[in-house]
Amino acid sequence: MERAITIQYGSIELKATLHYPAAAGESKCSEGGQRPLIVICHGFIGSRIGVDRLFVGASRKFAEAGYMVLRFDYAGCGESTGEYGENGLDSMIDQTRVVLDYALGIDYVDVNRVILLGHSLGGAAALLTAALDRRVKTLVMWSAVAHPFNDILRIVGQQSYDDAVRYGSSDHMGYTLRPAFFESLSAQQPFAQIRKFTGDVFLAHGTSDQTIPADYCSLYQKLFWMRSYGQCDMELIFQADHTYSTGESKRELYDKTLHWLTYNEKRKREWHNWEI
Repeated sequence: MERAITIQYGSIELKATLHYPAAAGESKCSEGGQRPLIVICHGFIGSRIGVDRLFVGASRKFAEAGYMVLRFDYAGCGESTGEYGENGLDSMIDQTRVVLDYALGIDYVDVNRVILLGHSLGGAAALLTAALDRRVKTLVMWSAVAHPFNDILRIVGQQSYDDAVRYGSSDHMGYTLRPAFFESLSAQQPFAQIRKFTGDVFLAHGTSDQTIPADYCSLYQKLFWMRSYGQCDMELIFQADHTYSTGESKRELYDKTLHWLTYNEKRKREWHNWEI
């Protein structure tokens, strides 16, 4: 079952879709009948649907496997109100935490199994949120941005940035980007926040990604492995582009992510039993 919802963020309405787990996923239930939660963070000027329905397919796949899934539109994107480029990455982090507030108030959610999944700039936002918010237990990053300012500048072009600085705003594909947006990208450094997150991490990246370098994936893994706590595994999806636009790329991404989530839960249970 899927339900459209609205989450209030100040005066802004964040539109979201909540996916309830299928009965077939009963094995995911905790003793109290609670389910693990996945919150999906979309990328730069994206939406909760995703390019070629990337997040719709993922949400339905995960819900079928027994997960509660919530995907939402950041302010100024998709169906949400507000202006996207007004506050930037700092605001994306704040919005993600407000969405977590809402999701963790749902009766069926297991607060000890909260997974934040982010794609592209949403991957960086997910990491930065997880570094601040201990409610996030597991992190999944698909094709994640590593250097927000440089990576987004490469996408929008130098002229767009120059116009924003000179005239107070610039237009990129109909979105108004202001200097505060670029300043927020420059101020946030995902690599510097890695040690603050002690949960387990899954990384995925397409080898044919022309938007965000696939090399970021292995670099992220090396830095995550330098932490004192938490596991980190990665998968490279052969010939997949930035948005996993082919059916085969999507299937492989979904299957490998779901396989890792299942394996990671089993690993945690076994470790817990060994400690006892």
